[in-house]
Amino acid sequence: MRGSLPALLCLVLAAQAGAHGDEVPPVAPERSDALFEPPAPGSYELPPIRRVSEHQMVSVKNLPAPLLGLEEGQVAIISFIYRNCADANGCPAVLSLLRRLDRELARDEKLAGRARLVTASFDPARDTAEKMDELRGLLKPRGDWRFLTTHNEVQVEQVLGDFDQDVLLLATEDGEASVFAHLVKLFLVDDRGYVRNIYSSSLLDWRLVLNDIRTLTR
Repeated sequence: MRGSLPALLCLVLAAQAGAHGDEVPPVAPERSDALFEPPAPGSYELPPIRRVSEHQMVSVKNLPAPLLGLEEGQVAIISFIYRNCADANGCPAVLSLLRRLDRELARDEKLAGRARLVTASFDPARDTAEKMDELRGLLKPRGDWRFLTTHNEVQVEQVLGDFDQDVLLLATEDGEASVFAHLVKLFLVDDRGYVRNIYSSSLLDWRLVLNDIRTLTR
């Protein structure tokens, strides 16, 4: 399936809305093909994997904003995307999972103020603050879900390097570098800047992410 990220999301959202009336349910479907049941929250530990630094980004209002900005006891799910992503199993799948997670967190009063979703672009030339605000409007967050970008590629490289997020800029046939090859990763980060889990394409299960959040915030 090919097409721009917003177009792919619109197709999913429209299909879901048409099937369920005016109320648009989460775009991430129930995973009937899941290979495992996530362990119960609190029945396991999530030891620190690595520590990341705070980074200054740009908010949808084109103002300086921290990447994390967490208060004591809070955790964040950090994702890196770009709006021109044409792989349905890449950025659209990540945003679909996050939209479901956003809905689940908003339903839980205890978690609503403890967990933050952060979606940051690694394509600042195209994903301006205005464009990220458009994406936010499309996804209609119900909780603390922030959309960020940067002013230049130098800032992007510093952030991606800190998280060990692999991104390769590819050149198109016309010579313009506008396509990225990247690994799908989501990062669970605690209030001290420690990465406590990393979710790859094989672990994009909102139930697992939600149980990990509950485990860290118990």
